[in-house]
Amino acid sequence: MSERLLGIYEKLVLRHPLAAIILVVLLAVGMAFGLPNFKLDASADSLTLEHDNALDYFRETLQHYGSSDFLVVTYTPKEGDLFDDAALNTLAQMSDELNTISGVANITSILDVPLLYSPKVTVSQLKEKPRTLRDPDTDLNLARKEFLESPIYRKLILSPDGQTTALMATMELDRQYLTLVRQRDSLRLKRDTEGLTPKEEVELERVSKEFLDYRTARAVEEHQRVAEIREKMAKFKDRAQIFLGGPSMITADMIEFIKSDLRVFGTGIVLFIIATLAIIFRQLRWVVLPLLTCILSVEIMLGYLSWIDWRLTVISSNFVALLLIITLALTIHLIVRYRELQKDNPEQSQLELVSGTVSYMARPCLYTVLTTGVAFVSLVVSDIRPVIDFGWMMTMGIVLALTLAFIVIPAGMMLIGKGKNNDKGDNSAAYTMIFARFTENHGKLVLALALLAAIISGWGISQLQVENRFIDYFRSDTEIYQGLSVIDDKLGGTTPLDIILDAPKAPPMPTVTEEDPFAEEDPFAADDPFASDDPFGDDSESNDDKANSYWFTGVGLQDLAKIHNYLDSLPEVGKVSSLVTIADVAEDLMEHQLNDLELAFVRRSLSPENAALLFDPYIDDELNQARITLRIKETGSELKRPELLANIRSYIVDEVGLQDDQVHFTSLLVLYNNMLQSLFRSQILTLGAVFLGIMIMFMVLFRSISISLIAMLPNMLAATVVLGGMGLAGIPLDMMTITIAAITVGIGVDNSIHYITRFKREFVVDRDYLAAMHRAHGSIGRALFYTCITIIVGFSILSLSNFIPSVYFGLLTGLAMLTALLGSMTLLPKLLLIFKPLGK
Repeated sequence: MSERLLGIYEKLVLRHPLAAIILVVLLAVGMAFGLPNFKLDASADSLTLEHDNALDYFRETLQHYGSSDFLVVTYTPKEGDLFDDAALNTLAQMSDELNTISGVANITSILDVPLLYSPKVTVSQLKEKPRTLRDPDTDLNLARKEFLESPIYRKLILSPDGQTTALMATMELDRQYLTLVRQRDSLRLKRDTEGLTPKEEVELERVSKEFLDYRTARAVEEHQRVAEIREKMAKFKDRAQIFLGGPSMITADMIEFIKSDLRVFGTGIVLFIIATLAIIFRQLRWVVLPLLTCILSVEIMLGYLSWIDWRLTVISSNFVALLLIITLALTIHLIVRYRELQKDNPEQSQLELVSGTVSYMARPCLYTVLTTGVAFVSLVVSDIRPVIDFGWMMTMGIVLALTLAFIVIPAGMMLIGKGKNNDKGDNSAAYTMIFARFTENHGKLVLALALLAAIISGWGISQLQVENRFIDYFRSDTEIYQGLSVIDDKLGGTTPLDIILDAPKAPPMPTVTEEDPFAEEDPFAADDPFASDDPFGDDSESNDDKANSYWFTGVGLQDLAKIHNYLDSLPEVGKVSSLVTIADVAEDLMEHQLNDLELAFVRRSLSPENAALLFDPYIDDELNQARITLRIKETGSELKRPELLANIRSYIVDEVGLQDDQVHFTSLLVLYNNMLQSLFRSQILTLGAVFLGIMIMFMVLFRSISISLIAMLPNMLAATVVLGGMGLAGIPLDMMTITIAAITVGIGVDNSIHYITRFKREFVVDRDYLAAMHRAHGSIGRALFYTCITIIVGFSILSLSNFIPSVYFGLLTGLAMLTALLGSMTLLPKLLLIFKPLGK
């Protein structure tokens, strides 16, 4: 720190320590008033890419085919048979309870779906209200057989053993939500590509706030709805095994996971900080001051985020643990240096000791924060919004941590006074000196081990993948995992995939005039079976349009049948539903293959109840589209989403003959897959950005290319070891683990900066590289040892999370910091001894 800056700092903080701390406390109190507005977010936005065209198409399809938000309640009676009167009565009670819940559009279960084979109906009977299990004269044995064998219900509504079924509560389509989010996203896209006019910027701000407020209110309603469903279903758990599943339930539970993690990690890490400081320093002052600094940094940041309504997601929830640990590392460096000065210069005044500590540590601490900030800022090049937010949050947080550390710790030292220094050495110095002697005596082994680690890690990186199973995000004892397993194993798969097919463009028809010799009276007009005297006819224009839909004709169904049968043959695919299923049933009822007129007749013969189940979900006459819905089995180890989607598209285009632009994939599976496939690109971009940024920082700090390269190597090795370890262990990249490599480099370079800074100062004493290494290990090595062990153990607390990516995040970050510590204690000094970048 320059003399001028040090003078200003001394005047403002060291000579008025009480005022400085009061100002910090007042800021914390002001931020605390925002904490009641603190919010968490686990919405679908947190699992999707920025500006993903597939997301906009998905929202558009919701307008035509209905809500994709649903809750599934699986039901397995504990005693007796599912088709016993007692079990069906319980199921009916559960259905009635679900129907009373606000926001539920309809309930689908074996009780309410139309029965076409119990007994077998005629086509003319399709116009009537359908038979269901609720009808007292329904043959239960025939109904069971229909649910197990009917192409409509097979692998959908009843498990193969006939003992597990499900009630699906479909939520009302929230059109206001769709309107607001599409307005916001279109303005965001224009902002990022073309730029906005001042008027559009104001509109974007207004729409964003309106959408955020609306989504907040909606999230509260959804959480209450899930809680109400759980409460109502709990009354039946003495009679049946019941699990809850579906997007709304997963969102609600993930919010609870985040809250639980914040409580557990916050409490656990605070207790860990207290224990660590007590063991390291064995003085109350050195426990209270760092603890106060850590708590203030987190409280002020959370309060600020609450004031601006910036929400934590599953990814950024680790922000609290990271900020606590990074703040603690800064305070430890300050305290260790102060105690060294106090031990070596006991005659100096407290002002001289504290001023000397600040002057000595200001530059390395500033650069460690800047390089760590570069690592977190690099995350903004990702296309994933929660990762971007996490990067900005942490960047602001560590700047705040640096500011508070250099206010609270020095000001606290001035208020408390010198006191007694009990720094008589400790075991950490003995450990760090072991590293020094090992580097001196076994330098070649250090280089060989580093090279071996790099080679093995490089091979592991080649095995790295992004494909994962969503079910593996949760522990096996959670309801999310158990519910998804039951649905996946017994009820046709968990993850929905929709294939939307556009009809071929018809060639233009010639205009028929009076002179046209080919214009003849239709000879079949008089005998039209669908004229107004047809008892099953409907004169409405809409029904005429429906009868003429391309996809429910012989040609269209032939193409759909090829696709349907192909999908049904894939091992990753569970239940497939389309118009083909309905046509097969219709042909079975009429006992012959149907022509186009008969197909139109069947469709127009349906009652509203039958049409709502059999036709409406699979065809859109306005857009002339057909929809095939299928469910993917998440528990199948062979699931590889990109290959599955590519193979399906290839078959439809190459084998069926549709054009590529006629085929559209949509649903949460597509959005999630797009996010996963962007991870490799995001990982390369973030690591490239962080290495470039930190290299520039090193050049400015050390003013030497050789020293900068030497400083980078141990951290590059640490990042390589983490990514390679993930590949070798079969841990895929996901939204959480993608941040680890950048964080590893960002935090790991702190070791290099502190070590090289101290090494240079020790080298000036006698220009002896070996002696400088031993002195650096015995001094700054202790602080590095303290901080790295603190980070490693602190992050291990994340292993208590119910969210498996958080567990991986904690353990892998611990591994990364251990690698970074070993590199700083062995490889870094060995490279300094070999290349002698400071001169002879």
